[in-house]
Amino acid sequence: MSDKRAAAPDRLTESTGHDLLRAVKAHDLGRDDTLVLDFAGCSFMDSRGGAWVGRVAEIARSAGADVRIEGQQGQVADFLEMIGPGLTTAVTPRPKPMGLVERICDTTVQVVKEAGQIAELVFDALYWLIIAPFEGRGFRWDSFTTELYEMGVRAVRINCLMNFLLGLTIAMMSAAQLRSLGLDIYVADLVVIGFARELAVIMTGVVVAARTGAAITAELANMKVQEEIDALNGMGLNVSQYLVAPKLLSLVVAMPCLTALGMVMGVLGGAFWGTVVLDHRMEVWMDHTLAAATIDDVMQGLIKSFFFANVIVFVGCHNGLRVTGGSRGVGLMTTRAVVMDIFAMVVIDMAFAALLYYVLE
Repeated sequence: MSDKRAAAPDRLTESTGHDLLRAVKAHDLGRDDTLVLDFAGCSFMDSRGGAWVGRVAEIARSAGADVRIEGQQGQVADFLEMIGPGLTTAVTPRPKPMGLVERICDTTVQVVKEAGQIAELVFDALYWLIIAPFEGRGFRWDSFTTELYEMGVRAVRINCLMNFLLGLTIAMMSAAQLRSLGLDIYVADLVVIGFARELAVIMTGVVVAARTGAAITAELANMKVQEEIDALNGMGLNVSQYLVAPKLLSLVVAMPCLTALGMVMGVLGGAFWGTVVLDHRMEVWMDHTLAAATIDDVMQGLIKSFFFANVIVFVGCHNGLRVTGGSRGVGLMTTRAVVMDIFAMVVIDMAFAALLYYVLE
């Protein structure tokens, strides 16, 4: 280790700080060197001069050298004592990239932690929805009716339109294959079975996730960012009772109704193509439709809608309540919630398919 000395000028100001910087740069500082700043000949230093000293110390630390100050007296010594912590702070090293095993472990820990947070939210909301009203702790019925209108009634038109267009598309694609065999009347059977079991609940789930799930996340995230959630807690109000439970009950009621409407509109979309384009009589088409439909198929779709409703509410509330980073965080969490909703619904649908067609067959 060797000492590299640099003398400060008599008056260290903005203009003379360049001289000190040039003197330091003239030395080839290395990792084992020590830069000695000699202030014995310096009688005055202002704030701009102190900034130059900080710059010199930063250059030395970046090169891996230590910094030592000597000879300071009077006002210069007082000034250097004041800014001393900033001169000796080490440069924060760049973190070492995590290896594959570390990344897997870190991701696992984050997933388990987030699953615990969701489970806590679920149990808390179910308590305030199912148990607390019977204990006389009340339920926000006014909020329930408002949420039911927003989540259910206002989603009817877009949900019906999307399912009608999907039914029309399925009928078009199916008829293109079956018409060559003279079996295009069985498009009616295919459409009603498909919508009763899968298509209506999936399309309705996607519409509700994009519309209601995103709205739930954005609402709670904005409340979190604006510290309204903290204000509720400060007033002694439980967030799950005040915000989550009414939304949960509203969507659990609205989702099966929207799914049932989706089934009807999907069948009507297929019937439109069958009667207008394929030129089948409406009564013949409806006879095939009703003969193919079973209560088990309809119940399968409605039961799925119940699980989808729970997923959309809990995922939306969870992401909204854990937002960070201001308005950008609100957007990121809203996007994340919709993606998580759709992924969870596909997984639930796959689980139902495995259970109904392979385990219970």
